[in-house]
Amino acid sequence: MQQSIQFLYFEGCPNAIATLENLKQAMSELNLSFDLLQVINVDIVSASQYNFQGSPSILVNGIDIYTDSIPDSVHFTCRIFEFENKKSGIIPQEYIKQKLQRHLNC
Repeated sequence: MQQSIQFLYFEGCPNAIATLENLKQAMSELNLSFDLLQVINVDIVSASQYNFQGSPSILVNGIDIYTDSIPDSVHFTCRIFEFENKKSGIIPQEYIKQKLQRHLNC
């Protein structure tokens, strides 16, 4: 099976750059090839094509790492996550790393 990592965001998202950097750092620590990474700037027209869950989103082999499910709806909005009872729009590097390990078996 072809492995893939998609980073989906929309232009102007205040949390996209920090989350993308966390993703790249996690990939680097796991020695994952950046060839696996597809960075996709989603707009309102293409949102339904990706079942966009909001910005930022990370999909590993089609599975959203935050919900651990394949997206089946569209939400063109900023995403807010909860980690250790704190709300944030940025997905932490360690969380991303754990999810990559789980979904890619590395």
